[in-house]
Amino acid sequence: MDPVIFRVLERKRHGESLTRDEIRTLVTGAANGSWGDAELGAFLMATAIHGLETPETRELTLAMLESGEQWDLARDFPVLGDKHSTGGIGDKVSLILAPLMAACGTPIVMLTGRGLGHTAGTADKLEAIPGIELGLDRERCAKALARTGVAIGIATGAVAPADRRLYALRDRTATIDSLPLITASILSKKLATGAAAIVFDIKAGDGAFLPERETATELGWMLVSTAEAVGRKARALVTDMNQPLGRWVGHAAEMRESFECLEGGGPADLMEVTYALCEELSEMLGERLSRQALEQAIASGKARERFDRWAGMQGAEVGWLRDPQLPLAPEEVVIEAPRSGSLVRVANRRLGELLAGAGGGRLQPDAAIDFGVALKMTRRIGDGVARGEELARLYLRRRDEALIAEFRECFAIADHEIEPPTLIVGRITA
Repeated sequence: MDPVIFRVLERKRHGESLTRDEIRTLVTGAANGSWGDAELGAFLMATAIHGLETPETRELTLAMLESGEQWDLARDFPVLGDKHSTGGIGDKVSLILAPLMAACGTPIVMLTGRGLGHTAGTADKLEAIPGIELGLDRERCAKALARTGVAIGIATGAVAPADRRLYALRDRTATIDSLPLITASILSKKLATGAAAIVFDIKAGDGAFLPERETATELGWMLVSTAEAVGRKARALVTDMNQPLGRWVGHAAEMRESFECLEGGGPADLMEVTYALCEELSEMLGERLSRQALEQAIASGKARERFDRWAGMQGAEVGWLRDPQLPLAPEEVVIEAPRSGSLVRVANRRLGELLAGAGGGRLQPDAAIDFGVALKMTRRIGDGVARGEELARLYLRRRDEALIAEFRECFAIADHEIEPPTLIVGRITA
């Protein structure tokens, strides 16, 4: 083994802090292939066990950022904003926030990805739209922003190539939940666009990537403080993920609900999270948008019109946008309350896993998605229900009684009443 590599791994194995040069050596090796999978895996495991000091996290983030292209889009769009969610069941906020902010005069860029496991990525949902092209380089991104104020897509491999290698290895080395590694992975891509400010939606609760509120809040602090330390404005909201956000889960269904939101018919919880994130982001960019201004942008039709302009710019079929066809899977199943009482718990993560297993998600990176598999939430936590009353409605490609029974087990009814979960449970600023 190269003695330099050996020294870096030995120091990290003992829990020592790495220098800037050592971190840069590691990241360069990840990007150009001079470090093998075994060496990188050893670094990831040592980091997961010992963590990184705050300066190490900052240096790792910067090194991963500088391993690839940096677009510096704020040079051309000074009030450019970005938003990132850690992901959750039914989380379609990005699809609403971007055109809504653009309709209010604030351009938004988002480099997004595809989901794996119990949550779906924004790119997966958008691919329910015929013709949409999500690959973005700087030129295409800038053109979309100039014409529509929105650019959403998947970055080319030239952005943060070191992260692409490390991310794949984190899944194989059981180091996915290391907070410093998560922070560097997210920010190395987010900072690459050059947006002036980023707002983070950090999910906490049963359906979140990090279920414990304390851990989710720690990640939020790490993301915000690291972004601020490298010269980017950042804030975060910690939001509840103990039940699906909005009424619908499933790719075509979530696109349909996003259109409903942009047309003024969105459910209260989904719109509240969207508005709150818009307010935080706009304030960082110079002028806090009022709730009235946001609501007016939707009521006037400007937000929906902005979505259509952006989607058309990125290849969506114009005729389809005028009359979206988003069919559900044909097998419709009503999930009924087995007894009277109150809905006190939803096994939210399990719902996402079951939907993915039924084809409505991706359990393997190369798996196809059935866009029509979906779940509609009819009742929310805290609602009183009568025996036989509908709790949810399930849409499957074929009827599977064993699978349906597992869905039914995700809903718990009790005699006692319970308060609905608090929707926004924390706010993080530098």
